[in-house]
Amino acid sequence: MSPRTVLLSLSLALSLGANAYAEQFVLFDQEFTFELKDAVPTESHLKVTPDKFSKDTPKDWTQPVDYRNGTVHIRWEVREKAPGDTPTFWSICYIPNKGQKNNYGCASSPTYTTTGVYEKDEQMTGFWENDSIIWSEGIKMMTLVMKAAKVTGKSHAHLQPDLGKFFPTKIHVTLVQVSKGATYDASKVPGLKTAEKGK
Repeated sequence: MSPRTVLLSLSLALSLGANAYAEQFVLFDQEFTFELKDAVPTESHLKVTPDKFSKDTPKDWTQPVDYRNGTVHIRWEVREKAPGDTPTFWSICYIPNKGQKNNYGCASSPTYTTTGVYEKDEQMTGFWENDSIIWSEGIKMMTLVMKAAKVTGKSHAHLQPDLGKFFPTKIHVTLVQVSKGATYDASKVPGLKTAEKGK
C-alpha cells in the first residue's frame, strides 16, 4: 500500500470518527436541590453557569457542526418532590452571548406528577423564542424555571398559593444537544444509566 493510500485512509477514518463524535454532545449533566427558602428570592430560577457546561460545548452552534437546527434531548430525573401530585414542568432557557428580539429562548421539560425519569426530544427551531438567540455566538448561561402546569397566566412556582406543593425538590438534569440529521444515542452519553419511563 502506497504512502498516499495510507494517508488517505487515515484521513477518512479520522474524518468519520470526528463526524460520529460530533453528532451529539452533553451540554450539562447536573443534580439540583431546590428548597422552599430559595423559591421567592430566585423567582423559581436555577442557574447553570458556563463552568458546568461540558468541554465539548461549541462556541459556534451553526458550524462546522449544525446544532442550531438539530434537537435537544431532555432527560429529567425527579429524585425527590413535595408531597402530592401537582402537575409540574420547567422552562429550559438558553441565555446567549449575543441575542436579539427577546434575547433568550426556552425549551420545556416533560410535565410530571411524581418521581421518576422523564425524557423528550425537542426541535431547536421549535421552542419559544429560539430565533432570539444568535447561535453562531454561543451560549453564556442556562436557567431552569420551575412552573405549575395547567395554570393560565403566572405559572412560576413561587407565585402559586401553596409553595408546599412544589418545594423542596431534587432533580437530575441531562441535556444532550444532537446535530441536524442525527438521532439521539443514549449509549454515547458517559455514565448514563438506562432510562426508565417516569411513573
